[in-house]
Amino acid sequence: MKGLGRFFPQAPAPGTTGDPGIFGPGSAAWRIARERAIFAGGPAALLLQLAHPLVAEGVRAHSGFATDPLQRLRGTLDAVLTVSFGDQAQVRSAAAYVARKHRPVRGTLPEPSASLPAGTPYSADHPELALWVFSTLVWSALEVTDGFLRAVPAGERDAYYQDMKRMAHLFGVPDALLPEDYTALERYVEHQVGATLDVGSTARTIAGQILAPDPPLLPLPLRPVPSVLAAGVLPPSLREAYGLPWGRREQSSFAAIRRTTRLAAPLLPARVRYWPHYAVALDRLRAASDG
Repeated sequence: MKGLGRFFPQAPAPGTTGDPGIFGPGSAAWRIARERAIFAGGPAALLLQLAHPLVAEGVRAHSGFATDPLQRLRGTLDAVLTVSFGDQAQVRSAAAYVARKHRPVRGTLPEPSASLPAGTPYSADHPELALWVFSTLVWSALEVTDGFLRAVPAGERDAYYQDMKRMAHLFGVPDALLPEDYTALERYVEHQVGATLDVGSTARTIAGQILAPDPPLLPLPLRPVPSVLAAGVLPPSLREAYGLPWGRREQSSFAAIRRTTRLAAPLLPARVRYWPHYAVALDRLRAASDG
């Protein structure tokens, strides 16, 4: 597990005393994002993103996935936690860093997909691609929270989505593109799955390196876990398109992981259950009230 421990982000700098950032302790964003368990949705979120042919090509052509296949997941996790729990300056810095990384990522689709012709241009900062990536993060976080931790009622799902719209703005998604509420976001995801997404050879290659990285992050008995998590969270049509096993053994494993996490999470101390970014943010606010 040492490799996995190195993968997780460390506690951030304290930030400005009293600055809650863009959300704050009463927000649905803090309540959902503080849970380490939402990391279980990471493999599915990445595979959803890669199922968009333009995202897959951008990752293939402009990242070091061959030598560091989990770079995208690690970078996304860092950015989401910083924007969720950082102070205003940390939030701005994280958004600016992502923008700088995205700026050179542009090109054209070399081969046609089921939904897009060869030569279709892409850029990582294109608002519609940014909307798709953002949507996968929101959708997977809520799916995992509901399945692995506790039931999330419709009102809380929408409150979380309304909070996360502020994050979408930071990453270049304008209001005009954002679905009105979480129900509309779900419809958008369903439409993308049915009409736009196409799991081609590029997506399958990158997915294989994400789910079974070399060197491995997990000890041998746990190495199938990322594939099981991805298969269990993804929509069935994408699970099949990626060729992920989903027999009786995988289904039983997925159910056992969900059940164990749901039972164990409430018993864990906060320092284990929650990301350190959440504790640092609370300390930052407490320091202001103590002063």
